[in-house]
Amino acid sequence: MEMTRVRKRSIHLSKLYSLACFRPTPTDEHAQIGQKGYSRVVYCNEPDCQEQIRLNYRGNYVSTTKYTAVNFIPKSLFEQFRRVANIYFLVAACVSFSPLAPYSAPSLLVPLIVVIGATMAKEGVEDWRRRLQDVEANNRKVEVYDKRSCSFRESKWKNLRVGDLVKVHKDEYFPADILLLSSSYEDGVCYVDTMNLDGETNLKLKHALEVTSSLHDAEMLKEFRAVIKCEDPNEHLYSFVGTLHYDCQQYPLALQQILLRDSKLKNTDYIYGVVIFTGHDTKVMQNATDPPSKRTRIERRMDKIVYVLFSTLILVSFIGSLFFGIETKKDISGANYRRWYLRSDKTTVFYDPRRASLSGFFHFLTGLMLYGYLIPISLYVSIEIVKVLQSIFINQDRAMYDEETDRPAHARTSNLNEELGQVSTILSDKTGTLTCNSMEFVKCSIAGTAYGRGMTEVEIALARKRGERLPEPMPIDDVDSGTSVKGFNFRDERIMNGQWVKEPHSDVIQKFFRVLATCHTAVPEKTESGEIVYEAESPDEAAFVIAAKEVGFQFFVRNQTSIKLHELDLVSGKSVERVYKLLHVLEFSSARKRMSVIVRNPENQLLLLAKGADSVIFERLAKHGRAFEAQTKEHIDRYSEAGLRTLAIAYRELDDDDEYRLWEEEFMKAKTYLTADQDVLVDELADRIERDLILLGATAVEDKLQKGVPDCIDKLAKARIRIWVLTGDKKGTAINIGYACSLLRHGMKQIVITLESPEIEALEKRGDKEATAKASLASVAQQICDGKSQVARELLTGEPPAEFGLIIDGKSLTFALDKSLVNRFMDLAMDCATVICCRSSPKQKALVTRQVKSVTSKTTLAIGDGANDVGMLQEADIGVGISGVEGMQAVMASDFSIGQFRFLERLLLVHGHWCYRRIAMMICYFFYKNITFGFTLFWFEAYASFSGQPAYNDWYMSCYNVFFTSLPVIALGVFDQDVSARLCLKHPLLYQEGVQDILFNWLRILGWMFNGVLSSIIIFFLTTNSITGQAFRRDGQVADYAVLGVTMYTCVVWAVNCQMALSINYFTWIQHLFIWGSIALWYIFLMVYGSLPPTLSTTAYKVLVEACAPSVLYWITTLLVVISTLLPLFSYRAFQIRFRPMEHDRIQILRSEGLEQEHDTAQRLSESPESPETRISSDLISIRIDNLRASPRRKNS
Repeated sequence: MEMTRVRKRSIHLSKLYSLACFRPTPTDEHAQIGQKGYSRVVYCNEPDCQEQIRLNYRGNYVSTTKYTAVNFIPKSLFEQFRRVANIYFLVAACVSFSPLAPYSAPSLLVPLIVVIGATMAKEGVEDWRRRLQDVEANNRKVEVYDKRSCSFRESKWKNLRVGDLVKVHKDEYFPADILLLSSSYEDGVCYVDTMNLDGETNLKLKHALEVTSSLHDAEMLKEFRAVIKCEDPNEHLYSFVGTLHYDCQQYPLALQQILLRDSKLKNTDYIYGVVIFTGHDTKVMQNATDPPSKRTRIERRMDKIVYVLFSTLILVSFIGSLFFGIETKKDISGANYRRWYLRSDKTTVFYDPRRASLSGFFHFLTGLMLYGYLIPISLYVSIEIVKVLQSIFINQDRAMYDEETDRPAHARTSNLNEELGQVSTILSDKTGTLTCNSMEFVKCSIAGTAYGRGMTEVEIALARKRGERLPEPMPIDDVDSGTSVKGFNFRDERIMNGQWVKEPHSDVIQKFFRVLATCHTAVPEKTESGEIVYEAESPDEAAFVIAAKEVGFQFFVRNQTSIKLHELDLVSGKSVERVYKLLHVLEFSSARKRMSVIVRNPENQLLLLAKGADSVIFERLAKHGRAFEAQTKEHIDRYSEAGLRTLAIAYRELDDDDEYRLWEEEFMKAKTYLTADQDVLVDELADRIERDLILLGATAVEDKLQKGVPDCIDKLAKARIRIWVLTGDKKGTAINIGYACSLLRHGMKQIVITLESPEIEALEKRGDKEATAKASLASVAQQICDGKSQVARELLTGEPPAEFGLIIDGKSLTFALDKSLVNRFMDLAMDCATVICCRSSPKQKALVTRQVKSVTSKTTLAIGDGANDVGMLQEADIGVGISGVEGMQAVMASDFSIGQFRFLERLLLVHGHWCYRRIAMMICYFFYKNITFGFTLFWFEAYASFSGQPAYNDWYMSCYNVFFTSLPVIALGVFDQDVSARLCLKHPLLYQEGVQDILFNWLRILGWMFNGVLSSIIIFFLTTNSITGQAFRRDGQVADYAVLGVTMYTCVVWAVNCQMALSINYFTWIQHLFIWGSIALWYIFLMVYGSLPPTLSTTAYKVLVEACAPSVLYWITTLLVVISTLLPLFSYRAFQIRFRPMEHDRIQILRSEGLEQEHDTAQRLSESPESPETRISSDLISIRIDNLRASPRRKNS
């Protein structure tokens, strides 16, 4: 460890880097320090001083919970009573204490308390889990400087204060936003992993101010006093403005000196820093906005159904009160009493023939409570229980478990399960989502010769697209490779194992790999096993260094002034150590598109080694350095077509004369300038030296497609789900990846919208922004119009129209989303099977998602893996995060997370289809059973002269939704399957049942409601006509009010549970237990409740044991009524399956008649190389299956 520390202290990386990434320059914003928005003051190493205490900044305690112990009950109650149905039942419970109530108050209050209590308990448990996560984060340990003991002591994160000095060690997270003072490197450099903040895997290089970089031990920190004045807390992750007042001097601060909370220290033993922002003031917490509230389409429609039921409730209550008023008014005619037994002369206001209108109004209020059972009180809590259980099944699905990352699928919210079955459009990121975001060195071009065996998946797809015959396409992974090395997938016997020395241009090959081994900013680390690993700023850079190492140019030491390699000596054939003196690093930037290093080799030659984009390197080549230009360009084009990322490699020998010395002097002077023009000046000087290069070759690294992506996309396309790809890649790469992963298919016509035209480029060079924007808008408008015309012509041909793929670049997309064009653009996009948006910014991704959601009015799903995808995920109806290489930002913002893109197929086609079907059937059945029960109350009230008398005992009604009919419907919502998972994947068209909302459209909902009304009519009239007016008991007594109520209630319980049994496609023992157990529970309840004293059991007193059970008529009536009630649904389903089958019905027919195996055989034969015999056999089987599918339609016609 001590050796490592010494080594790191000897590295002055700040002396090597060329650009002003370390030395912040004063800007206009620095002049605003002390004004509004820039008023924060931090007293470093003095958190207890009076000035700091008076400022009263927040502590470092962080809470992400929704509730606290104080506000849990009022806040959660408010959440529950935002639902209209719950407000209704609360009002009804309050009114039930008045004489208006047709039943006792406890019979309504107890179920309401149970339902509300269960939901609140669920909310409380979920919030408690969030609290436990907060406790874990707040109690992490960090070392804080103690001035009294002049040493660092451990403290919890939550106890940190603004101004504290902290020491953070390697691989630890930063507990707050910290100003970097110094590090284990002597010049204050440190590496930071910001994966949790921005999703990027490359390390960021941070640098302390030179004035504080010498603070290396506790004794030196004892006397450290400074004041920081900076911006107020804000959410901007990529900017910081402040000044450090130290030793009577002011030093400008920028983002390069700031270490943000939740980022991690890497490749640096330790750092010292001072806390600036704590807790919810930190930038990461300022960005932690609550995710948008998402509601499913089924939920929104369910609200409308509840309103329909409320309207029905008001209507039947009005009808009842109207007839009650009419009948009441007739009871007194002069001095005559029509219904004398009601004693109209001695009545209350609730029944007063003299004030019939007022009595009718009070009866209306009574009816509102009586028919309240039309509204299912347990619907919401039942749905929440079902969704939680469905989420558990999603989480535990082993078929969606990713072994490589050890991550299962995870439903982060249970509210959107059914929405997974209704996705119409998928919007996907590319890098890290469709691809692995793990760069591998696979091919290279050196001295005009292409090296690297095998073909990428993109190359194979391109060859098939062109119709080229590939006798045996050999994927790169299948080439014999020996030991697998991460980042290196290069296979070529001409290069490996030292064989490159036998190549004609071995000297060029040697120079090529020397450039790869030295032109970088990577730092080597030795593991405990002695293996060298590299910490690099990007995956590409790591791949280059690893490639050089594998070929025989091992980079193993970096210090302040040199880089050391182990190289294969051409003469002796042995590995020798070579030391390259490192003079300058001209680092990569998006504007420069290249990187260079200036070194002196052991032969005392002064060399400039460069790598960069081919367009940049080729224009800087010397006349004598273009020997391999034509071949290299050809290879680069071929690599780009194959979806590989390319860089050109070149070098230059510098003359160690006055010209170089003069350049170096100017360059060093430019680096020390503290002006706003510093970056421009340094860039110009770097450009001056990076000239007259000699081309060596080009590299090709692959960001591989994830396993199973093409098959997954193909299956989703067969399910008629539109797929959009929103990527930051350039057009050519995106198109080729599109072919590789089956987004663009053979025969699909392309519509390309781009602004890469000579006219637009000429205007851009002139710098006339207004004219450029106007011309660009017109160009995009014309291209959209041409695209629509092309689609229209295809539709008019009369032949089966070809599929279209739309490709648009980022510049064009900016104008396509303009108000004047967006509708036309979206119309064109909706006519295309695939849309690829290239060079898209995160904001454009979110805007496109919003437009797709708005225009289609159907469910959109966004899937991504990086922080740049967060806006898109939150904007879509469903956000799916891939827990891959790019950190957890996308996962944290998502609704569901999976380990690989291919699991999306199962998530949608299996779980999505099942969840949609289960929830839709469950809600329809809920309304059916409540309408059936509620309307028997209405028919009975009409039978009893609209007297407001309930047909059933109070506790019968209270227990109906909670005990006797709730468990079977929950079992339906959790376990039912129309077809198995295997058949869901085999028949992706089945998914369209959810997209078209076949199972929850208004026709189907009204059909279930009509079935409920019909069932209530059958139950009431058959029951009353069967048991009234004749002897019911053995002693000749007729059925009284209590017997009629029990018999009718028994028929309702049997009928609705048997209807459930008819609707279920997939029985488990749990469903049998719940259905038949609910019926049995009714009889048990009746016996137990009926055994209580009459003062408690009232009309239920021994009614089953003494009256109903001994009567044969009771059992015969129950059987007759239940069979009659089931006949309408049974007849309808029989007709539907026979003459108008839905997709799942057809699959079930196929399976039941034994043709599923034949269908499998046909599918396998169609996918294999066909001989004439197999083709005929396959056609016969397909014809037979098609005939079976068509037979119901023929019979119907």
